[in-house]
Amino acid sequence: MSIWGKLGGAGLGLAIGGPIGGLLGAFAGHYLVDREGAVFGPAPRDVVLTTGLVALSAKMARADGVVACSEVEAFSRVVIVPEEDRPNVERLFRLAQATTDGFQAYAAQLAKLLADEPCLLEDIVDGLFLIAQADGAVHEKEIGYLREVSRIFGKDDEWFEAVLARHVVMPDDPYRVLGANRAMSFPELRRKYRELVLEHHPDREIARGLPPEAVRIANDRLGAINAAWERIERERKAA
Repeated sequence: MSIWGKLGGAGLGLAIGGPIGGLLGAFAGHYLVDREGAVFGPAPRDVVLTTGLVALSAKMARADGVVACSEVEAFSRVVIVPEEDRPNVERLFRLAQATTDGFQAYAAQLAKLLADEPCLLEDIVDGLFLIAQADGAVHEKEIGYLREVSRIFGKDDEWFEAVLARHVVMPDDPYRVLGANRAMSFPELRRKYRELVLEHHPDREIARGLPPEAVRIANDRLGAINAAWERIERERKAA
């Protein structure tokens, strides 16, 4: 069953509480969360990841003051969606846009639900960057939005700057992509690069049974890391 079948099916049988639980309930056509936000069963990681990505991307779509159709399209490129389920994607996206909960509430709940899955939190930030690029540029307000989401996720400025460098063209500083600096020796840089490859390789996501969108995001992330390392290697060998 696709993620959309899980979310919309009559036998959903779970509620994860809070604003994300309310969004799921509205999508499924019946309210699944009690007033205390009680949890009625385990929340599958793919449900949490996808719903959280929907909610935060829908809120981010207003960060630059314009809600473009391309942002919905970009979401559909990041999240694997069967053609027959595309109307459900747009429905959930619009529901999330219409909610009165602020993005901070969604981000805080995701930080709690995925506290033991920090890599999934990183996947969400990378996915949001990919969606922000839908109109050809990541705007300052979107960067501020993503910085705040990252802060709520427990990430520091150094981590965010490395992610920012992967997604925003900064041709003179591939070191930022690796979270490194030019003062590091070549062996130190190579060790840093190899650690990042091991940490972010898509095969790890597959082995952990994570949803396809997490694997796709990991592929994009690894591509940026490899490209930065190739530039650093050429620079160091030419020196």
